[in-house]
Amino acid sequence: MSPLHRLAPAALLALLTACSSNPPSSLALSDDSRCPLDLTIGQTLIVSLPSNPASGFRWVVLDAAPEVLVPLGPEVFTTPDEALIAGDGISTWRFDATQLGEAHLHLAYQRPWEAEPTPTDAFDCRIRVQ
Repeated sequence: MSPLHRLAPAALLALLTACSSNPPSSLALSDDSRCPLDLTIGQTLIVSLPSNPASGFRWVVLDAAPEVLVPLGPEVFTTPDEALIAGDGISTWRFDATQLGEAHLHLAYQRPWEAEPTPTDAFDCRIRVQ
């Protein structure tokens, strides 16, 4: 075996280790099953939840984790069928992890116009930025 062949596995291992140590630039969640969640400064968190505003229910951000996250814009609602005016779709929020620490990202699916809204669903996630 040539010296080059002996070095190839070590070089490949070093390359794979370097690639795996860099976190992805964004992380997408469609529920809170992967929480608590660890992020690094500069990572973007994308939260996409099923929604149907025509039903009167909306996702309300109860706690946006401002200690560690900065919103990158308002909620964006999309439907899979653009021809469908009132129907099921996805509500999406984007946040940038900007500060070290821990906080809570909490959303509730409720009718915000009710006197005492009762959530029918929730997204509840402890966020730790390292």
